[in-house]
Amino acid sequence: INFINETEYDVTNYKTVIRKVLSKVERNVFFNIIFVTKDKILEINRNYRHIDRVTDVITFALYDNPTEVVFGMKEELGDVFICIDKAIEQANEYGHSVEREIGFLATHGYLHLKGYDHMNKEDEQIMFRLQDEILDKAKLYR
Repeated sequence: INFINETEYDVTNYKTVIRKVLSKVERNVFFNIIFVTKDKILEINRNYRHIDRVTDVITFALYDNPTEVVFGMKEELGDVFICIDKAIEQANEYGHSVEREIGFLATHGYLHLKGYDHMNKEDEQIMFRLQDEILDKAKLYR
């Protein structure tokens, strides 16, 4: 995982949490996690999704079917943008730690990069079950 911090926050602890969570999944993948501000994620959401609101996480997969493309030993997946301010708000709203929320958002983004989605009920159940399994293995409970 390559981390990029475009915020004023010290993200050292968040990077540790994400590494811990995603160590519970396959290791032969490469992707970026970019920590961004509300303004930046709003801009991304407007420009690429045509949605005029701040969101918590946005994922850009490099390929429609990531299992088909492998560069050397590592599979390159894409980018996950996480809005720290939104994660803090949601952690407070849901009554759990910011670390748990950041771990959840990273897991959610990772699964999108791997081709999972939640556009219909069946796909949502599969994706959310996998999220819960990964977070439980990392001991990041609600």
